[in-house]
Amino acid sequence: MLPKPKAVLFDWDDTIVHNWETAVQSLNTALVHMGMAPWDENEIRRRSGPSARDLFTQVFGDRWQEADKVYFDTFRRLSLENIKIFDHAEDLLRLLSMNGVAMAVVSNKRPAMLRHEVVHVGFRPYFACVIGAGDATADKPDPAPLLMALKECNIPAGADVWYIGDSHTDMMAADRAGCSGVLIETKTPPEDLMAAHPPKARFATHKNIMEFIQDNFI
Repeated sequence: MLPKPKAVLFDWDDTIVHNWETAVQSLNTALVHMGMAPWDENEIRRRSGPSARDLFTQVFGDRWQEADKVYFDTFRRLSLENIKIFDHAEDLLRLLSMNGVAMAVVSNKRPAMLRHEVVHVGFRPYFACVIGAGDATADKPDPAPLLMALKECNIPAGADVWYIGDSHTDMMAADRAGCSGVLIETKTPPEDLMAAHPPKARFATHKNIMEFIQDNFI
């Protein structure tokens, strides 16, 4: 069973806020602009997780910055219009805060956009820090951004640090950081991609996480 958490780190997109459709539309807009066929949702799920820079370098090579601009402009135009918070996400944050659990956001999203969204939805007071792509020496799945967040929280990595995320990249980063990866099944990644770094626990909803905490630790 998961140990009682001293700290909980959260991914952002499709973990706290639901903007999967916006990401899919933005990515396919960039692919079509670059003369490529759009990807179906299964393909996008298999490839999701790395920062946009890392993914686009793999896909577009030397032209990655052109594709990145199309993606970013499309995402920025659509995101704040369509941003939605998952049911009971703030209830979970409030429960953890009331019980003295340190929290932070660790995402592969661009820092300026990420921090703007966190403030926009009113969640900034819950978090000791908000870490985005490029803030640490490497992005997820490297453990560096998780360890950076924990340094800000003054808490060492360990099994009693949960990292809640929706992707295999999140589970890999948690494992490499020596933390407990917790999968929130908002868009479950292919199981084969999690085989090497399986989650320590998985939950269908934020309410289920709350109930687990209340039943076992409060």
